[in-house]
Amino acid sequence: MGIIKWMAMLLLMEIMALAHVNGSRVPGNGSFSRENKSIQSEDGDIIECIDIHKQPAFDHPALRNHKIQLFPSYVPTEGKIVKKEGEFGSKEMKQVWQKSGSCPNGTVPIRKMKGNIQNKATYGRKPPYYSLKLHHHEDNKEIRFLYKNRSVAILHAEGFAYYGAKGSILICSPWVEFDNEYTTSQVSLKSGDDDNFESMESGWAVNPSVYGDRLTRFFVYWTVDGSKKTGCFDQTCPGFVQTSSEIALGATIDPMSTNGTHPSDVAVDIEMNIYIFKDALTGNWWVQNDDKVIGYWPGELFSLMRAHAETVQWGGEVYSNKVGVHPHTGTAMGSGSYAMPPFGSSGSVRRIRVVVGTKVIKFPDFVNSYSDEYDCYDTFYNHEYMQDPEFYYGGPGRNWKCP
Repeated sequence: MGIIKWMAMLLLMEIMALAHVNGSRVPGNGSFSRENKSIQSEDGDIIECIDIHKQPAFDHPALRNHKIQLFPSYVPTEGKIVKKEGEFGSKEMKQVWQKSGSCPNGTVPIRKMKGNIQNKATYGRKPPYYSLKLHHHEDNKEIRFLYKNRSVAILHAEGFAYYGAKGSILICSPWVEFDNEYTTSQVSLKSGDDDNFESMESGWAVNPSVYGDRLTRFFVYWTVDGSKKTGCFDQTCPGFVQTSSEIALGATIDPMSTNGTHPSDVAVDIEMNIYIFKDALTGNWWVQNDDKVIGYWPGELFSLMRAHAETVQWGGEVYSNKVGVHPHTGTAMGSGSYAMPPFGSSGSVRRIRVVVGTKVIKFPDFVNSYSDEYDCYDTFYNHEYMQDPEFYYGGPGRNWKCP
């Protein structure tokens, strides 16, 4: 064999070996260099490591010719998060499946759906949002509900063009009473009218109908019509493009925060630092947790939010057909405790920020706190005499004040 052919063969073997190790595509070859890998998590989940170019997102008609963006072109930042005094027990979010393995570069971890899905057309989608302005309680007390069968406790910002939002959400494990109910805590951006809004959100959820259990899981969600016909959690439908090989959408979070109420407990706050922001060059909306970029919603999915978001909300939501009726659902929000300021045990959001303009990160100029049912789930906006205001929310649902 001639020296030139021999050297060419060695070079080709080296390129193929490097592609195999890095989990990347071999130049000039459309196939992935290693077979899909499955990871059995100790919580019962199966995580499949899928070629990043073959993930479910690209089944969406609007994304057939979408060119994947592996990294944001620019990340608006205000500097690294610095823990405040008294926060030294704080830890970052981890996922259970990570104890059992990892996905190679060039792949993304996709949680395999459990059981038989009876209605694939609506699986993973929230029930539609229908506004319900006023509800009359049995004692003739008038309560304003934003939406039918939903109760929220939120901090709300509007009045500007928003290009991003962030917040550090305390991770909790609230009780969900029935399989068709859910409780979530999230950062969300929205545009549009009450019933047919566009939105994107990320945080944690306990949602038996989607995940098949009552474990606390990391999620992303989107819709362009108030969940009437579009949108879903995670990658249960095409749309969200994942780029991270480290974080699995819909995977269980562990450990949970502890409030130190029992003598053997040490109070530890475990937070997810959610950041959603628009890439000014591509129009894609990115999701980041701590310093890990997870993926994005392509701008092609949206109409109103191709430009910007009109509102930002932080806090919790409970879905149940027993909201606002007697007996009320026992599904909890946040930690299940009423909103309490520092050293309490309720759900909380700290380091609240919005992006106005494409690079300016700041605390929102105008916010207000709101609760549909303050006897069931309430709010406390702690802003007086504080350099960095904090939001507390949640509650147990059914109790002596909310029968």
